[in-house]
Amino acid sequence: MLAALGPQLDAKAIVTDPADIDPWLHDWRGRFHGTAPAMLSPSSTAEVALIVAAAADHRVPLVAQGGNTSMVGGATAPADGSALILSLRRMNRIRSVDTDAGLAIAEAGVILADLDGAAQAQGRRFPLTLGARGTATIGGLVSTNAGGTQVLKFGTMRGLVAGVEAVLADGTIYDGLSALKKDNRGYDLDQLFIGAEGTLAIVTAATLRLAPAIAARGTAWVGIASPQAALKLLRAMQAKTDAIESFEILPAESLDAALAHLPDARAPLAGRHPWHLLIEATSATTEGESPSALLERLLGKALEEGAIEDATIATSETQSEAFWLLRDSLSAAERALGPATQHDISIPVETMPRFMIEAAAACDARFPGTHASGFGHLGDGNVHFHVRAAPGTDPVRWYAEDAPVVTRFVGDLVVAAGGSISAEHGIGQMKRDELARLSSPARMTALRAIKSALDPLGILNPGKLV
Repeated sequence: MLAALGPQLDAKAIVTDPADIDPWLHDWRGRFHGTAPAMLSPSSTAEVALIVAAAADHRVPLVAQGGNTSMVGGATAPADGSALILSLRRMNRIRSVDTDAGLAIAEAGVILADLDGAAQAQGRRFPLTLGARGTATIGGLVSTNAGGTQVLKFGTMRGLVAGVEAVLADGTIYDGLSALKKDNRGYDLDQLFIGAEGTLAIVTAATLRLAPAIAARGTAWVGIASPQAALKLLRAMQAKTDAIESFEILPAESLDAALAHLPDARAPLAGRHPWHLLIEATSATTEGESPSALLERLLGKALEEGAIEDATIATSETQSEAFWLLRDSLSAAERALGPATQHDISIPVETMPRFMIEAAAACDARFPGTHASGFGHLGDGNVHFHVRAAPGTDPVRWYAEDAPVVTRFVGDLVVAAGGSISAEHGIGQMKRDELARLSSPARMTALRAIKSALDPLGILNPGKLV
């Protein structure tokens, strides 16, 4: 296959040096490790089509990869070396930014922060933010239906994608970039490819919805007694304004972990509080009450009524960014604490506070010596729920023996609460077996039928999702 492709691709498109390939063989968490004899790096959709067609002819599996920031091993090649990595990082062109229409067309390898920067330069922004924004790419974000900290106001990637360009498993090109508001030609293929984790097609570009640039923002750090009190505060604030864009919740121990992980960081509040909130309000104009003044007014009233314990509002962009750095570092900070099972789960918003407390207590009781806790996006029901191994636990034994049992227990709790075992990270290979175990027969039958129909040879991202 490589010999056949060589004359059709440029010198940078085929990488066979093991040293150059190795950094892309391991997932972000360090849990999954693969092997690949080559990494293919096309620079255009036409080249992706050539590669996929050749892979189909030779029955060679392909693992599409962007920024390699998957939390579930979704972009890691199989360990047996049977697949080639298809890197989309060279496809990094922003094809257009239409400020009047509020749309941008970006190729799969465009880094999230770069897209937002290009939009900002023209008075717009792309309203999806997450910790890996400096690494994560558009193709991966589309393929995993990424979420982040602004879902409360703007929704997930699924709601921000207006059209998709993709290469199907036979090498043909699907062009859905036109962003039609009405299109009733049967199944919505754009939506089918969003969240498919590269198992149905290779996303090569997307038309994305932009929002007006932020003219002013207010960022507050709040100390509060419980998740239940936090949800009451959120509902009270939403009744007064639609300016709230982010509403993050974390326990004191997660803040402690972030402070230990960031040696120059400082606690936003002077006192000790069981739970903390990071709240952001924004405005596209400088007219009227500023977001900071809005937060000061609403939180001041909440403090008077005893609904919160303390609060501070950032007085500068530097301080606002310092607050967000604490939040964005939580995953890395938790990882530094030792072996743990990480669960990206979704719970109905109204029951999320109770779940955070009761699920943690249930895990601590079921697995003595471990410690469970969660942080997340209260406004959309997304909990990042971690169960840490007892101090001194051997990581190899933990992941081989204990972690699967813990994962099954947590999965059962999630299903009993009417939730989902994947909120924004996808299924990948980490959650594949749990998806099959916990899903209804109807869901799995449909997923497998769709996979079989669109990728009958099974060459696209094998071993992931289904």
